[in-house]
Amino acid sequence: MSLSKSKSTDGAPSLLAEPRFELMPFDSFEGQMEQLPEGAEIAITASPQLGLDATVEWSEKSAARGYTPIPHVAARYVRDREHLDEIATRLTEAGVTDIFVPGGDREDPVGEFESAYDLLVALDDLGHEFDEVGITGYPEGHDFLDDRTLAEAMERKAPYATYITTQLCYDPEAVLEWIETIRDRGVDLPIEVGIPGVMKYQRLLSISQKVGVGDSINFLRKTSGIVGFVRQLVGSRGKYTPDALVDGLAPYVDDPDYGIRGIHIYTFNQTADTEAWRRERLDG
Repeated sequence: MSLSKSKSTDGAPSLLAEPRFELMPFDSFEGQMEQLPEGAEIAITASPQLGLDATVEWSEKSAARGYTPIPHVAARYVRDREHLDEIATRLTEAGVTDIFVPGGDREDPVGEFESAYDLLVALDDLGHEFDEVGITGYPEGHDFLDDRTLAEAMERKAPYATYITTQLCYDPEAVLEWIETIRDRGVDLPIEVGIPGVMKYQRLLSISQKVGVGDSINFLRKTSGIVGFVRQLVGSRGKYTPDALVDGLAPYVDDPDYGIRGIHIYTFNQTADTEAWRRERLDG
């Protein structure tokens, strides 16, 4: 594989037609959810302040409202197997069929699960089955783990998963080259490419202040693409739109070698701006 596709953006509409929207489970969740299309897929993060309770509760509420929740069952937020069994049972009873299993942002686990792999094995042992199970991919590497460690972790997790969602990245070539790398290693899971939504910097700062420590800013800081993000904001006078990223991925959408299944939009609970941009792109 090589990055030699034409610059056609014909694949952009299919990327934008039914994306996943990631929301953080704060008080603003309901208002943000109401900005999204009926039945939209909503990835619901795990909050360091609120733990997994808020994630599960909003999964139940959003499912009851006709949306399709994809809760983050972060390994380091789960106390033990009994807690995992309780979470999985509640999600199943709510009609959840798709979960995402990251390691989690906590430096110290609250319980016995150190990694996503540990939790995936326990989930399998407990007999809980979900139609879809996502794991994390890192196109630009990880602040604390080297590339070899990341590769070995993915190899261990892949048999338990049905897709990969990538961490936020602002460079389409970095994403595509990373996909080529994992394909060469024999990982053939479909990819949900994580992209930022429309972001106004001042609003992002305001949201971060409201949530205390600032989950959103911390997320950006641990993303190696932060330099690209700041440059984009400066160049766009404080407002970022992911047009170049979507257009850079578009030529590869239907290529089975890359296996790009869709996009996962990190909204930072700014869905109105992102949804207005998405609809404008689709209406063309």
